[in-house]
Amino acid sequence: MKSEAQPRPMGLPHAVFLQRVAGEPATSPQVRLGQGAFLALRFVDLLAPDREPPTPDVFRYQCAATERYCSELSGEGTEAAHLSGIVRATGEAERLGDTRALAPALHAYALYLEQEAQLEEAQDVLQTLLHVGGDRLAATDATAALLRLGRVRRLQTDFDGAERAYADAGRVAAEAGDYQSVLLSRVGRCNVIFFEGNLPEAERAWRGVLADARAGTYRNVAAQAEHGLGNVLYRRGQIHDGAPHLWRAYELYEEESNKLRALNDLGVLLLALGDADGAERALNHVVARDRKGENAANALVELMHCMSYRRDRLGFERWRGRCEEQMAEMPANSRADYRLKVGIGLARFGNFRKAEAELQSALEIASAHGLHELAFRVERISNGLRDWESLAECEPVAAAEPVLRTEALREVRASLASLVEV
Repeated sequence: MKSEAQPRPMGLPHAVFLQRVAGEPATSPQVRLGQGAFLALRFVDLLAPDREPPTPDVFRYQCAATERYCSELSGEGTEAAHLSGIVRATGEAERLGDTRALAPALHAYALYLEQEAQLEEAQDVLQTLLHVGGDRLAATDATAALLRLGRVRRLQTDFDGAERAYADAGRVAAEAGDYQSVLLSRVGRCNVIFFEGNLPEAERAWRGVLADARAGTYRNVAAQAEHGLGNVLYRRGQIHDGAPHLWRAYELYEEESNKLRALNDLGVLLLALGDADGAERALNHVVARDRKGENAANALVELMHCMSYRRDRLGFERWRGRCEEQMAEMPANSRADYRLKVGIGLARFGNFRKAEAELQSALEIASAHGLHELAFRVERISNGLRDWESLAECEPVAAAEPVLRTEALREVRASLASLVEV
């Protein structure tokens, strides 16, 4: 499988895992696990198509040495188990003469690293799978690796790299006749367009994916398209139109984590309509079911935002403290959004000097990571910060009573109330 999406990094392969050594004692679990990952992936490299096959003696020696090191990590939890699995899979791939045996172990390890916010390391693992597997990988494994590589790069705000990975995924899937994965590659590209800030094009692209997913009865793709369309309509100011799409996404999703993401975004939208009660119902539902992770972190930020909207200073500081506990694990877009909403909250409580500092921090994070749409919002709010009427941009559309203009929106709110009561 020839592709430009996974160029081999310059310098020492897998050196990103050795960066864990910085500031840590040599005997710490993180350092030892990083060294174990480096050794395991160097062992995988023996099967790469662009190098001479190792002699049986060399392969057996490196297998035994890597296996021994990884076995000494057996008490270090989930990551150690992943590394041992990679070593076993590499031995099996060499025995069978089939690098496809590597795919399950490397996929699983990359997913683990992504969930732990070790994005550079996850990218390295995926590039290793694509390089070592090459043309010998099954199309399904290659497509899955490219789709995840696109997501990891998008989370790193490497939008050009993400676009290349998604394009390659679509090409490989099309050649294999896998139309659902072709649609998933389009979903990935829609997300890139959205986070780059081109909202009109994002809306057009999401509507196209949704129409094709419905025509082909691809439920999971339709759920993602409903979700994306709901968010882009919200960002374009069509808030009432966005809410039903987010609720349909919640209903269509089958995985709990995806359902909670949709519910979190629905909470954001309801607060923008002035429905703080509905927003808090949705967001507390998320926090109750996902106490740690990206969904929980985003819901905590929004609950803090609800408290500043209500002018509840104690509630604001309580949720702010919980957000700070998760800052290290937040991706760049969540960190920037958190700083923005801290700034808005401080301005609502009249502390403009500290609000300006938080908004500047939000702008720096957004600008550094190419989050253009978020950067534009921060700049607009910053420019009118001391003019309270200008701050109305970050207030819901109705302060006294939520605006529920459409029957569809009233149905969403009723459904949400029933959900939380259960």
